[in-house]
Amino acid sequence: MATAANDAIESKPATPERVPIGSPVYNRILEAYYDEAEILDELRYNEWIEWLAKDLRYTVPQRLTRLLADHDKSIDRSVMHYDENYGTMCARARRLRGNSAFAEDPPSRTRRLITNVRVQLTETEGEYRVLNYMLLTRSRFEQTRMHVLSGERRDRIRDLGGRFELVEREVIIDQSVLGMPNLAIFL
Repeated sequence: MATAANDAIESKPATPERVPIGSPVYNRILEAYYDEAEILDELRYNEWIEWLAKDLRYTVPQRLTRLLADHDKSIDRSVMHYDENYGTMCARARRLRGNSAFAEDPPSRTRRLITNVRVQLTETEGEYRVLNYMLLTRSRFEQTRMHVLSGERRDRIRDLGGRFELVEREVIIDQSVLGMPNLAIFL
């Protein structure tokens, strides 16, 4: 009987190894995320595109409201706010830099706060899973009301030595109904 219990414990999938908070690689990753937030808040889209990998996948699935028994079905990946790749993200950035993004002219004033950053090793050397919480505030025109968007970002990044690149991002928005008129901004 004890052998069966030991076999069951040994057959459980291994938990990915966490990169310790405060370690040199953790600090480099954290700094990259703070830099990304600043670059986006300052509308420096050309610099932000350099953070994106050519094999990028960037998704924002729809959030649904479900009863507790069906909580695991509250994220609907068959309907997306964003389902993008490197090429489409570059096109979005070009549009925002040009004069054809009427939803963002004049541009929104945003502030991205990144916190609760957890980094895990992956099976691929030099790649990391990064889970982080994002709180985004956005104001438009002369309105006194701030729009707020919160969520979890589930990223995979690649270490290129002198910098990181974003390979995959899935943003799980906390709201099922967006409290802002559009998502013409990057998360």
